[in-house]
Amino acid sequence: MSVKTVENMVEWVEENIENEPTLDRMAVEIGYSKFYCSAKFHEYVGMSYKEYVLKRKLSLAADLLLKTDERLIDIAVKYGFSSHEAFSRAFRKNYGYSPSYFRLNRPSLRRYEKVNIV
Repeated sequence: MSVKTVENMVEWVEENIENEPTLDRMAVEIGYSKFYCSAKFHEYVGMSYKEYVLKRKLSLAADLLLKTDERLIDIAVKYGFSSHEAFSRAFRKNYGYSPSYFRLNRPSLRRYEKVNIV
């Protein structure tokens, strides 16, 4: 598997981030087994596929919290969380703040930008 293929994986995730980008669907799109894609993704990106997708979703959600007045449930649904509570739990676990607290107080947090492989 080439570096370009892993770059294609990352691009696929970014293009499908609002459509639940599963490892199974990505592997079919890329043309390798999900196990091989998972291993290579982790090797090049430095984290598991699942972790990367979650961190990207939460970063994009954090951007919306700061830039819009969208309801928390709408942001949660947009990024594939099953409920407001599931979104809040994941956000708090990752950042240490609830989404509401983050929106109101705007503390700094580490965003997870799209990874560059090269």
